Amino acid sequence: MDGTSSEAAPIACTLEVGDFKDRLAWIANLNRDALLGSRRDDLRLELTYAPHALKDVREMVHREQRCCAFLSFDLLVEDDVIRLVVTAPEEAREAAELVFEPFQSKELITSSTSCGCDSGYAQ
Repeated sequence: MDGTSSEAAPIACTLEVGDFKDRLAWIANLNRDALLGSRRDDLRLELTYAPHALKDVREMVHREQRCCAFLSFDLLVEDDVIRLVVTAPEEAREAAELVFEPFQSKELITSSTSCGCDSGYAQ
């Protein structure tokens, strides 16, 4: 199995505006506490976290899988770091910069009220 599906998840975030802002704040707090580094390669973002944040990184993945099902997450727990690879599909290329921005920042992103993947989700 190659990991593809005949029915791809829509390129859309299911969070309401208020929930989206809360999520951004939560991710920024996690990143301030534990993000060690990030590296982006096109539609692939690799994040490195301190080991003490494993529970919170797993929680973030769980939350993000529910609201942004079009992203794929690959979590690798090593002795000294946690690696999280977030991959966006080709269909999300135009939105990838906005989609990845909160995962890389230690500051609250306030420039957007939506994730950029589908501006029509939040009314």
